[in-house]
Amino acid sequence: MDEAKLTEFMGRLVGDLGGAAMTASVVLGEQVGLYRAMADGQPVTADELAGRTGCNARLVREWLNAQTASGYVEHTDGSYRLPEEQAMALAVEDSPVYVAGGARVLASLFIDMDKEVEAIRGDGAVPWGAHHPSMFTGTEKFFRPGYKANLVPSWLPALDGVVPKLEAGGKVADVGCGHGASTIIMAEAFPASRFFGFDFHGPSIETARERAAEAGVSDRVTFQQAAAKDYGEGDFDLVSFFDCLHDMGDPVGAARHALEALAPEGTVLLVEPYAGDHLEDNLTPVGRMFYAASTFVCTPNSLSQEVGLALGAQAGEAQLRDVFTEAGFSRFRRATETPFNLILEART
Repeated sequence: MDEAKLTEFMGRLVGDLGGAAMTASVVLGEQVGLYRAMADGQPVTADELAGRTGCNARLVREWLNAQTASGYVEHTDGSYRLPEEQAMALAVEDSPVYVAGGARVLASLFIDMDKEVEAIRGDGAVPWGAHHPSMFTGTEKFFRPGYKANLVPSWLPALDGVVPKLEAGGKVADVGCGHGASTIIMAEAFPASRFFGFDFHGPSIETARERAAEAGVSDRVTFQQAAAKDYGEGDFDLVSFFDCLHDMGDPVGAARHALEALAPEGTVLLVEPYAGDHLEDNLTPVGRMFYAASTFVCTPNSLSQEVGLALGAQAGEAQLRDVFTEAGFSRFRRATETPFNLILEART
């Protein structure tokens, strides 16, 4: 027994357990508006913050103390302050680094633990629709800031010839659209084009339609409940998959259907979690988060469907290239990347 190694590991484990507890604290603060009420960066007492948010003052003080212990909030002479840098991640929903809402995904992992225990002792399957509703709202809140910051300014321009088509009036499919965040962002930027969002999860499609109405783009956006291999529209200039292909049971079949649905010279935009091709490439903070989430969400969802290829959230570019090559595409390249995503282009 190497006692120094044990001590080092216990320090890391206690840190992880504290982080897990803080995830629940972040979800609580996001849901009841505590971070938003501190977004002005001014010092506030626990009683004042409780008054602003209609919350119990004693619990607010305990919450603030936990935030202070984690370095999220500053404390001086009985007052607490949320610095501007932390507010960008925890309070400002339009910030490109906003993550507080996405913490709901992690909360749902604990809520759904009984399902995961049953899955890991059985066939490994947990369908997407079996998760707690916080999974769906959290997924939207986790990915939307990145899409809003990158999709129109950098990802679409990185594709060959796509932006001019959309500006002139193209036709776009967003497969696995969820609550429609990516679809709506594109529709707002390219009012001359038509957009079709497809998802097999009915409640998500209902929410997406509500989001489109709120954004004022219902005239050019259609959301339909359909799986990735059986949506009926075609002749698309662009077919997109945002952080969803690896979750599918038959990603080859989904890519093949996209090929059939493309117009001549059409393009597939594939956005996937950032990953290298080998485990050793992904032993990073981002890789750790995605592997853990994939154990609970992505891989069990794929195993619940036909084929059950189970790529997982850290599939990597080489495996994704193989999927599209098998589906019949002849061109596949990395168009650009972010610390959280690979942005890949496939063409015939």
